[in-house]
Amino acid sequence: MSGDFVGGGPAGDGLFPEEEWHIRNAVDPRRREFTTARICARRALHRLGVTPGPLLPDAHGAPRWPRGVTGSITHCSGYRSCAVAPLAAVASLGIDAEPNQHLSPGVLAMVALPSEARRIRELAAGTPGVCWDRLLFSAKEALYKAWYPLTGMPISFEHAEVRLEPERGTFRVRMLVAAPEGRRVPPIRGRFLLVDGLLLTTAVCRAGSG
Repeated sequence: MSGDFVGGGPAGDGLFPEEEWHIRNAVDPRRREFTTARICARRALHRLGVTPGPLLPDAHGAPRWPRGVTGSITHCSGYRSCAVAPLAAVASLGIDAEPNQHLSPGVLAMVALPSEARRIRELAAGTPGVCWDRLLFSAKEALYKAWYPLTGMPISFEHAEVRLEPERGTFRVRMLVAAPEGRRVPPIRGRFLLVDGLLLTTAVCRAGSG
């Protein structure tokens, strides 16, 4: 698996004509976000020996990766990142980055199942330096990005139960919905990290795992 990241700031040239057309009406912050994310993606793909080309989103906003490759892009204020892997090794992956800041009032109730909300309260009491509510949100975002390419099926926060495991920096996933008929989803395994004020999460489905 290969990855790359860039910090915030002005983005230079580097878009293909198709990508330029896609964001032709975008405001400047969105243009910088889109461009720097594509720079990350091209660097990561280059490390896999893949010739870069236009990286356009599908109808649900997921990047359409080159043949034989899976990947994920994330961005938040001041940070862009991309991870890619050959499909022979990784069936699907998702990454997410969030500031280590609490969710706005009322948002956790929309994100968390009752069991997850109880776990968040326990973790917050024991380790208050980590915004566990935001970390749960990030884990579910990464999970969505790993699930969707395998199934073509959008999911919501209530469709999966996530248990954060701080002692190992991992999270366990229990899907509460079935994949569409004929679609196989390998076990999804998650990891997380707090670094430089950012919560970083990864959800991975290994190829051939059962």
